[in-house]
Amino acid sequence: MNNRMKTVLLLGALTGLILLVGDLIGGRGGLYMAFLFAAAMNFASYWFSDKLALWSAGAQEVGETQAPELHRMIRSLCQRAGLPMPRVCLIPEEAPNAFATGRDPQHAAVAVTEGMLRIATPEELEGVLAHELAHVQHRDILISSIAATLAGAIMVLARMAMWMPIGGRSDDEEGGSSIVGIVLLAVLAPIAALLIQMAISRSREYLADEGAARLTRKPWALAGALEKLELAAQQIPLASASQASAHMYIVNPLAGVSFASLFSTHPPTEERIARLRAMRMV
Repeated sequence: MNNRMKTVLLLGALTGLILLVGDLIGGRGGLYMAFLFAAAMNFASYWFSDKLALWSAGAQEVGETQAPELHRMIRSLCQRAGLPMPRVCLIPEEAPNAFATGRDPQHAAVAVTEGMLRIATPEELEGVLAHELAHVQHRDILISSIAATLAGAIMVLARMAMWMPIGGRSDDEEGGSSIVGIVLLAVLAPIAALLIQMAISRSREYLADEGAARLTRKPWALAGALEKLELAAQQIPLASASQASAHMYIVNPLAGVSFASLFSTHPPTEERIARLRAMRMV
């Protein structure tokens, strides 16, 4: 199964899970409530996720006079990819990393840390930027934001379920929600939602790596950048990153945290590097 089909199926699974949670909380009425809740959260994610992402990272937009080489490199890649020029932002952190945000190519932004500019060679930086632009081209930011929002909605609803009266379903079905069902819902639904969200994020990372390699024709350059980024993530913390924002970055900024490694939003960096080095550009 290819990564695109897997993403569609996993998003469907998240939607199904949120409806199941709503149904268990309040029957047909709960199902409608869950649907409306998810729709409202997705609406907010669609319009505001880019602003929240840049704000949470402390990213500041920079003009061409402030970062001429960065602008030149991104503009050249966009011309090759047929993309409009995104906003260019710098994150004032030493930890090398980067992310893209925006609901579509016309409203995109690419943000890199100051540390990224310091450790990467020009070819490695080009590979990283091409990876982020591949996310923009594939609309991965919107997909990942929707997945994160749905997962968050499931967690909120599951927590609400803990406060629901037993047998509190609102339709004509016999019985009601048992204490066992409520406990299982509150414990297992958030875990399932998190696992699905992570699977979606990992699939999109592989696609972006492939897209970057095809755009630059230098898969080895991105592989080299990933090696440096993975090593740096173990040594230099990215202060502005959190579990909620980790999925945005090219390499998991929480890789040095043992708990985060169990629930990683990224595929193993070693596997990504191996795939890139096995690619042959024709």
